[in-house]
Amino acid sequence: MSLQLGDTAPDFEQDSSEGRIKFHEYLGNSWGILFSHPADYTPVCTTELGVVARLMPEWKKRNVKPVGLSVDTGENHTGWAKDIKETQGQTVDFPILADHDHKVSKLYEMIHPNASTTATVRSVFIIDPAKKIRLILTYPMATGRNFDEILRVIDSLQLTDSDKVATPANWKDGDDVIIVPSVSDDEAKAKYPAGFKTLKPYLRMVKQPKLPHAS
Repeated sequence: MSLQLGDTAPDFEQDSSEGRIKFHEYLGNSWGILFSHPADYTPVCTTELGVVARLMPEWKKRNVKPVGLSVDTGENHTGWAKDIKETQGQTVDFPILADHDHKVSKLYEMIHPNASTTATVRSVFIIDPAKKIRLILTYPMATGRNFDEILRVIDSLQLTDSDKVATPANWKDGDDVIIVPSVSDDEAKAKYPAGFKTLKPYLRMVKQPKLPHAS
């Protein structure tokens, strides 16, 4: 059965570039991003891991732990990390699972036979501190991911978890947000004394509350 939003992220134990990982234990009270790569020593993956490493201050600010996955061995990961450092100028300072036995790939349905019978597609799972799956994305092998978008989604998830708002299309930090329909006008007036804009009774815009990680 396919994993769905709100499901508990399957736990596992697997080797990685940073030793044996017990997934739920490793995440602890943090958010997590589990993302897969078709293979080591591949060009698109090399650029992606460089970007994730460069964004490490942003992950830490949001209490997020990234975890990569490739179906190669830990020994390959070590050699590949040197290439990433050389070509992308970044040290890979997060674990990459060595899923050579496909245990995690199968658990998270990362192998799509119509694309490849052995390599993983570019899957992304965002997992909250309660170990619930909050986002699932699947990219084809030839298309590199936009990790700025993944950061944006995490901002939205953390904001909407902390406040009774939703984020509109193309929202980014600092843009107006939507007051959810379950909040009455009277409640909204009390909560937002500076006011809000009613476009339709079901569409009320208000200045964005501060993100939970903002200082």
